[in-house]
Amino acid sequence: MTDYKTIRGKKVKTFATDLSDGNSAEGQIFYSDTSKEYKVAVASAAWVSSSSTINLTNSAGGSGTQTAALSFGGRNPSAPAFVSTTEEYNGSGWSAGGALNTARSYIAGMGTSTASLGAGGRINAPGTNTADVEEYNGTAWTEGPNLNTGRRLQNAGCGTTTAGLVFGGPPDNDDTEEYNGTSWTESGNMTTGRTYIAGFGIQTAAVAATGQNASSDEIATTEEYNGSTWSNAEDAPTATQSAAAAGILTSGLIFGGEIPPNNTPTNKAFAYDGTSWAALPNMGTAGFSATGHGTRTAALVANLRGPGGVTRTAEEFNVTAATITAAAWASGGNLNTARNNLTGCGTQTAGLGFGGETGPGTERNETEEYNGSSWSEQGNLNTARFNLAGAGTQTAGLAFGGSTPSAKVNNSEEYNGSSWTEGDDLNTTRDQTGNAGIQTAGLAFGGQLPPNAMSTATEEYNGSSWTSVNNMNTGRRLMGSGGIQTSAFGAGAYIDGSGNSNATEEYDGTNWTNGGNLILARHALAGAGASNTAGLVFGGNSLTAATEGYDGTSWSTRPSMATARYRLGGLGIQTSALAFGGASAPIVATTEEFTGETTGINLKTITDS
Repeated sequence: MTDYKTIRGKKVKTFATDLSDGNSAEGQIFYSDTSKEYKVAVASAAWVSSSSTINLTNSAGGSGTQTAALSFGGRNPSAPAFVSTTEEYNGSGWSAGGALNTARSYIAGMGTSTASLGAGGRINAPGTNTADVEEYNGTAWTEGPNLNTGRRLQNAGCGTTTAGLVFGGPPDNDDTEEYNGTSWTESGNMTTGRTYIAGFGIQTAAVAATGQNASSDEIATTEEYNGSTWSNAEDAPTATQSAAAAGILTSGLIFGGEIPPNNTPTNKAFAYDGTSWAALPNMGTAGFSATGHGTRTAALVANLRGPGGVTRTAEEFNVTAATITAAAWASGGNLNTARNNLTGCGTQTAGLGFGGETGPGTERNETEEYNGSSWSEQGNLNTARFNLAGAGTQTAGLAFGGSTPSAKVNNSEEYNGSSWTEGDDLNTTRDQTGNAGIQTAGLAFGGQLPPNAMSTATEEYNGSSWTSVNNMNTGRRLMGSGGIQTSAFGAGAYIDGSGNSNATEEYDGTNWTNGGNLILARHALAGAGASNTAGLVFGGNSLTAATEGYDGTSWSTRPSMATARYRLGGLGIQTSALAFGGASAPIVATTEEFTGETTGINLKTITDS
């Protein structure tokens, strides 16, 4: 170890436990006092699944980084129609951005998520290429100066909004144009004219790799641009077209695409160091005409068109000592009694589910506890009911409001871990309310009054009585909700006379304010979350498995549940939630567990062999 200190200038540290931060520990050698071994944090390369895009598109434009990406335009195969939609990625999920002024596909994208440029493409007319250019400021697109030549340019562009570059694409296939933030000028032609190119880099140091030549053949040709002229470089390992790309000339990568002889989608990925190509780990999904974002060590691919057609798939590529496990839903143990219109409280490993219906007019009083793998029957509610709300923990729960077949009810009950006792009644009788908090600091809001009017009423519970406080802005029922008494949210819902809502309201312990809208308007969804800046909603009607996460400003996509359903129970926090029961055509007992993305560390034991 003396030699190590001489070479590295550092001692080998001793830690009681293993390192956990893989983002900053790469190359760190240490002695683990727990395992009595010398270890080192080693970087590795891998693709991991990410949250799906909102829209089903391919051949879109892309820009930005792995944690702040933009996808815009493209083609919706189900129409089929060219689209103007924009989606923003925050490193966890996708949210809607401002729409392009001109719907189109095969757009060249460049810049960042808040200063992006989309150039050229094909507009919604057979074979019609466009010279149209638009710039994005993080909110909206505005028209910019047109290209000199209208053309189809997906992925054949790079740079920034003040120093951009586009190249190739029909009709001329070898044209190059530079952008200075004000106008486009012609520059040196490519040595090999082509389309469906994978391009990356900056205006003065760019790479054009693979593509389709004038004979409609996939090629492996690579060219480098120095700011005025193109020159041939080492061929890519595989002849490909419609691949995506990321990075710079000396540290870039291409991934996906179609390969000969039958334009077969591929999941291959390759890195370029400015001189030569090297194989990387394969993507999880084969596909082409996708968007590429980011760098050689932190990339993102989205909108893949796979063997079965266009997908909403997105994947992240990382070279790091961190081991990243993607967010996902997993199967849990079934409820003992299948039911819908139930509620719950607690955590994913110590949850409580109670009340509900097994069919119209068949209210239930069952209470079940979840231990992280299975449900067990516990003491029943005193009042069997459905469309009730809940708050608290597994050993200190609260049930309030709801309906019986004959009437809505206002009574509350408290759970002590084995049985329910009567608590103070709500001031406003209602069902289908939003809920948040714990047994001694609960919150009830919104819902439906008897016989069927919308309620804006909000009440706080202190462990012994309910107090009416400031109303919600909009009366609604069957919303997804979560948080605590001083930081709660209600999202989505049904508004009589208007239908499904995507609106969110946030409560700060005193007042309600409007928040960001859900991506998907729906009602009868479930919610979880520790606060109004860390929420999660899932399921809902119309029948969906969609999941969205909230950061206090906007909602973005998360992986969907395996079972689409509505009128389900939900509990937990944004990174560790539980979905149980609900209606999915039949009423189900299905339970699913949600785990947010986690990061560990890739450690290797040092031996003398």
